[in-house]
Amino acid sequence: MAQAVQFNRFGGPEVLEVVEIDAPRPGPGEVLVEVVASGVNPVESARRRGEHPDRSPASFPAGEGRDLAGIVAAVGPGVTRFQPNDSVMGWAEGAHATFVVAPESQLMRKPAHVTWEVAGSLYVAGTTAWGALRQTGVGAGDTVVITAAAGGLGCIAAQLAVLRGATVFGTSVPERFDFLRQLGVHPLAYGPDLAGRVRAEAPDGVDAFIDFLGTGDVATAQELGVPSQRITTLTDWDAVDEQGVGRAAAGDMVTLERVARLVEDRQIRLPVADIFPLERVQEAYRAMEKREAPGKIVIGMQLVEYPGQKVRGPALKEQESTLDVPTVHEHLNVQENLPPVVASPRAHADRGAGAGGGGGRSAAR
Repeated sequence: MAQAVQFNRFGGPEVLEVVEIDAPRPGPGEVLVEVVASGVNPVESARRRGEHPDRSPASFPAGEGRDLAGIVAAVGPGVTRFQPNDSVMGWAEGAHATFVVAPESQLMRKPAHVTWEVAGSLYVAGTTAWGALRQTGVGAGDTVVITAAAGGLGCIAAQLAVLRGATVFGTSVPERFDFLRQLGVHPLAYGPDLAGRVRAEAPDGVDAFIDFLGTGDVATAQELGVPSQRITTLTDWDAVDEQGVGRAAAGDMVTLERVARLVEDRQIRLPVADIFPLERVQEAYRAMEKREAPGKIVIGMQLVEYPGQKVRGPALKEQESTLDVPTVHEHLNVQENLPPVVASPRAHADRGAGAGGGGGRSAAR
């Protein structure tokens, strides 16, 4: 048997249920993965709420999640790139599950120095961010505005833009301004008259606008004089259909490999705001949908608790995401703020150099 997150009607996180299912079996060209970690994403919430069902259809019972990292449990006929006990990352529909079947083409070997929780949250955020910058042509000397810049998707896009030599303005809640500054981003608060506040900070104008919030910010981009071909949005389908702006979407495995290489080389980071066990998937989505978390919210299938662990909040993890940058933080008693640890379900799988795995377990750093 296996466990999987499903929903049988459209709605908020309360419609998500963890159910027992028959253990899936891989068919030709497919790989059975025992999932270690799986990120949560705004596009999954939009589908679950029933927004634009013609574009993101769901037949009930519907699975939840796409990102994944885990251990190969079995391979189907014709699979040549993977074998049991390999450490992999990629994507599959219904990835919020203890076991999931994925086509071989949707997986890659997990880099040894990319932690489970980061590897398991990188596909949607990493490839969508990369694609958004490609669509808008962001490059050296450009000024770009990115909304929801402190989230998992936004912070990757912001770091990629900075790497390309762009000046980045990012919107967020004020509590995340310090976080954004440490990524090289000029923070701006959510709220009215965003265009006026951008003009005050960027008097020479804005070259590109990336909307990851979907609350009418495309109109702000147009007010700032950004041409439609240099505007992209994640969820504003009306703007895509009626105004000709680009639509940000997840990309291919070649793009994922490029982003994963940047993460492994520490040229960019994917901070992890918090990790939830599978049975608390509703809480995980509520946390993500507040749009206040610094980085990704992750589902961990086998979390390790510590004796004496008292606090599960994200304060320490946020600090550690940019630990090498001098900044003022309130004092933390480390012994009382130990984060959860993601455990590999098959520790022996990580010992072999050929498996491409990280450690048998890795802390949220």
